[in-house]
Amino acid sequence: MHVILILTKLYDFNLGAVTESSLWRSSDYGSTYVKLKVGSRTVLSYLYVCPTNKQKILILSDPEVESAVLISSDEGASFEKYTMSFNIVSLLFHPAQENWILAYSHDSKLYSSMDFGKKWQFVHENVMPGRFYWAVMGLDKEPDVVHLETRISQNRARYVKCRAQRCSEPQRQYLFPGHMDINSMVVQDEYVFTQVTKSGRTSYFVSYMRDSFKQMKLPKYCLPKDIHIISTDEKQVFAAVQEWNQNNTYSLYISDSPGVYFTLSLENLRTSRGLAGNLLVDFYKVEGINGMYLANKLVDNQVKTFITYNKGQTWALLPAPTADMAGNNLHCILPFCSLHLHLEMSENPYTSGPITSKKSVPGIIVATGNIGSELSTSNLGMYITADAANSWRQIFDEEHNIWFLDNGGALLAVLHAAQPIRHLWISLDEGKKWDRHTFSSAPLYVDGVLMAPESENHIITFFGHFSYRSEWQLVKIDYKGIFSRRCMDGDYQTWHLHYKGELCVMGEKQVYMKRRPGYRCMLAQDYSRIYSSEPCVCNSYDFECDYGWERQTDGKCSPAFWFNPNGAAKSCSNSQSFFNSTGYRKVLSNNCKEVGRSTFSPKRQTCRPRAPQGLRLTTSTAELSANMGTNVTFMVQLEDGDAQRTTMQLDFGDGIRITYSNLSRTNDGIKHIYRATGIYRVTAHAQNSQGADSSALFLHITSPVERIYLFAPIVTVRGKEANLSVLVWPNHTRTLTFFWWFDNSSEPLITLEGSISYVFQRAAQSKVTVQVASGSDVMQDSKVITVKEYFRSLLLSFSPALDEHNPDIPEWREDIGRVVRTALSQVSGVAEEQLLVTLYPGLPTTAELFILPEAHVMGEHKRRSEGLDTISDIFVTALNQGLVQFELKANIRIVVYVTQQTLAPLVDSNSIHSGPAMLMLLSVVIVGVAAFFIYKFKRKIPWIHVQTEDTQEKEPEVISTVSPSDNMSNLSAIPKNVPKMTTCMSSMPPTMSSTMPRVKLSDFPCQKELLEKELEARSRAAAAPLWHLVFPEVSRHSAYKVLPCFASEV
Repeated sequence: MHVILILTKLYDFNLGAVTESSLWRSSDYGSTYVKLKVGSRTVLSYLYVCPTNKQKILILSDPEVESAVLISSDEGASFEKYTMSFNIVSLLFHPAQENWILAYSHDSKLYSSMDFGKKWQFVHENVMPGRFYWAVMGLDKEPDVVHLETRISQNRARYVKCRAQRCSEPQRQYLFPGHMDINSMVVQDEYVFTQVTKSGRTSYFVSYMRDSFKQMKLPKYCLPKDIHIISTDEKQVFAAVQEWNQNNTYSLYISDSPGVYFTLSLENLRTSRGLAGNLLVDFYKVEGINGMYLANKLVDNQVKTFITYNKGQTWALLPAPTADMAGNNLHCILPFCSLHLHLEMSENPYTSGPITSKKSVPGIIVATGNIGSELSTSNLGMYITADAANSWRQIFDEEHNIWFLDNGGALLAVLHAAQPIRHLWISLDEGKKWDRHTFSSAPLYVDGVLMAPESENHIITFFGHFSYRSEWQLVKIDYKGIFSRRCMDGDYQTWHLHYKGELCVMGEKQVYMKRRPGYRCMLAQDYSRIYSSEPCVCNSYDFECDYGWERQTDGKCSPAFWFNPNGAAKSCSNSQSFFNSTGYRKVLSNNCKEVGRSTFSPKRQTCRPRAPQGLRLTTSTAELSANMGTNVTFMVQLEDGDAQRTTMQLDFGDGIRITYSNLSRTNDGIKHIYRATGIYRVTAHAQNSQGADSSALFLHITSPVERIYLFAPIVTVRGKEANLSVLVWPNHTRTLTFFWWFDNSSEPLITLEGSISYVFQRAAQSKVTVQVASGSDVMQDSKVITVKEYFRSLLLSFSPALDEHNPDIPEWREDIGRVVRTALSQVSGVAEEQLLVTLYPGLPTTAELFILPEAHVMGEHKRRSEGLDTISDIFVTALNQGLVQFELKANIRIVVYVTQQTLAPLVDSNSIHSGPAMLMLLSVVIVGVAAFFIYKFKRKIPWIHVQTEDTQEKEPEVISTVSPSDNMSNLSAIPKNVPKMTTCMSSMPPTMSSTMPRVKLSDFPCQKELLEKELEARSRAAAAPLWHLVFPEVSRHSAYKVLPCFASEV
């Protein structure tokens, strides 16, 4: 059954959208059509035919109307409709399994179906458009394997390999180590290509036969800016490379079989851009003849067409016809004048394009071009060759679309013009004679031609319209009538392939079978085109120059100035001898035969002992950073030396070393996992009996920063150093950069440590922001610090009920601190602007009250500081009497107590002690003597009870958040190994102490304990938080001071 399906759409220019669609079906190959009913509101967008089963049809609906697919298994005779949960942008059918399809959605997700689109399963998210591929049969172990390029950041992607129906994270394989550039992965035949850009330089990688990736090697100073893969036919890569000094042209490079080592074939190929912005290279493979290519090259600002018969080893200009269509001699003499052809491929699948050839008719090429010194877009004509470009004839003086009919036995020509036409031309003698036929009674604007490739039915269909406002017109043509019978053996003749009379092309003499020109018989679809083939004796042009060698004007290959042909480390890696290149490598698919002692093939040589030289240590991704816990693959390469007899030791820098008996065992790389962050010096050392060499790199091992927290004093003294520190989750060692911003500073202070001392010079509120940079990730935290000339502070505690309702989060502590400040202000009459209350993390709930001087009060320092003493005494009295309370919840009232007299009784910036301060010091000494007296005579005074601790450890020091200038040298003189009793005297009356909760000094957390409680509270939700805090050593100018308690000997 010969079925044609045509989908038509009505586009509304006012709405800018398709409003209607129609699906037409013909079962008699275009004689009649029937409009199919697919739903009154359904608007169809795309029609797909299964490439492995033409009976299966899948049609997508317009997602603007509804998201659905219509599926047919009987060539469109009937359809089933299935609603979709996503909008399909494109489909990819499996090359062998007719029911397997990949679908790419509008939100960059990939789905797979194993029942021809009835049910879909999610595969992966963030897939790059057009960068997903089915398995290549015979290469991938499972037929349902998919290769994906997935985006991980704005400019980075990963290569993911998984099964179409099993692609969860544990089942995914990441075959390329590290990340790659977006839109760079290509899976084509036996090859997988990708690229990585670092520091402005791009490296290109290839995997051959699904083996590990290797860096592609172009000539050393090619320095490519861009690479496009043109072809991977015959297990060889043709690549268009834009070198560092090229702008609008590319150069053609050809690789060895693994696609690693490339050599230059032709410079300065012309390029252009397609409608979608894709790169188009003027390079054309001639079908039917091995090793024959055409290319347009820019020479002295002129574009000229060149041809090669030996797969790019030599290139020559095309000879022009000897005469024009009228028989006049053209006098076009090489190299000043030649034939130039347009080689662009047609982006319209229903037109032939400017050049065409066919495998079933080797030697025939039809193309659009011109004669002269360069390629032109004017004075174009149609030219044909029937002897593989040795000679050309002009067949039309206007541009035409040309198709091969009857498996290449006939040629169809249709004028390529903007005006309507009604005639076509057919030739049966390789373009020597053309018969004109009328295919339409009225002139028709031809939009394209439909024909089934290699079909037996001899039917073509023209489609177009009579005017731009008319409906579509379809014209069916059956050209079978131009043939009288099927071809017999006597209808064929032999044709010898040659180049300028030389019969050896690609290392062999080939004889082809062709139908005799003018015979009106139909070609058999399966007749053999090649009659005979005989190998030739090899010559230099059956070989291409090996990597590092260049073709000279005399045809010989010589080493480039940067290449050392004696370096045989790679060749000696696996045996005692190696094949040393003579500068030539045989052209792939060349069938020449070497006779006697060849001067071109590599020569076997014995590996002689040599000292290792040029040892290079790199990572497989060429990067100097990696995430903690991931595999890092190190590559060790030796420029010169006896690799078989050279031992190698690799020191990973983390205390682990590994030794190999010879370098050949490191070809696939050496993997290592680092368990801690840091900067590691990785060293490779190679040594043999002749000498040694070494190489090193510094590897940064990082892990993502999850959270940071800035620790800063709430209040500090102007002109005195304040210590700031930041805590990072998880802990990092020497791999972070800290940026400290103070107020409105335009430049930050940059440190490699998470702490800094800073002097605030202005009494005001100052905002401090710290940014922590780990690679490209940056996190920040901020705090506001109040800077004053002096201040007072009191430690506060609360009723035990508050602990039961303490979630230990910053927001809760801020709210409670605000409530306590208001309560204190109401009890004392002190303005809230003079008070700061901050709660510390952890349990029991504790806080600190800061009493600030009034901003508008003037007077000498001594009088103003005595005012703070008075306010402090008022608060102590009120707190001791339980007057400061607040309601937490219904029936839950919280009483605020004073825990301890201020940690630093009075802080100012004067170095001379004031009178009250001296009196306070004297009173402290008297209290200490009294404490010692009570301890000695405690058994004689029954109403005195003193607790002692018999311990060998020093009592934890309490660290305040203020920074007095006094230095309490008497405490530092206490020997650490002397047991002592610590007694802190309270200023409250004995009658009031019985009503307060018993809070010992040791119960109040020190600064380190506060930090640890904060960490514990912040990591409470984590199962096993990984962090470690290192506190900076407090200098003698530290903003923290030891609590003035007295220790007496037990």
